[in-house]
Amino acid sequence: MSSHNTSESEEFYARLREQLEGDTNWPAPYLYKFIVPASNEKIAEIEAIFDGTGAKIQTRDSSKGTYTSVSIKVTMESPDAVIEKYLQVSAVEGVISL
Repeated sequence: MSSHNTSESEEFYARLREQLEGDTNWPAPYLYKFIVPASNEKIAEIEAIFDGTGAKIQTRDSSKGTYTSVSIKVTMESPDAVIEKYLQVSAVEGVISL
């Protein structure tokens, strides 16, 4: 990963943390949205990250079936916990966080 991407994602998380701290009482429900290459393996990897959190996970295949959108609604403890999950999911190859 180029350093350019790293600073971009750091900026993204810094902004997100500010936003989350500003207008939410924690713990609170949070909706994650990801797009992954259509692969049961990748979806299983993401589901495993949220294992044991009581998350409600919905998947929908794109019209051409090349991608799957994954929506995850889960109660998180804090802004840091939200960002922690983003970081874990971003390690799954090919995932795009929305």
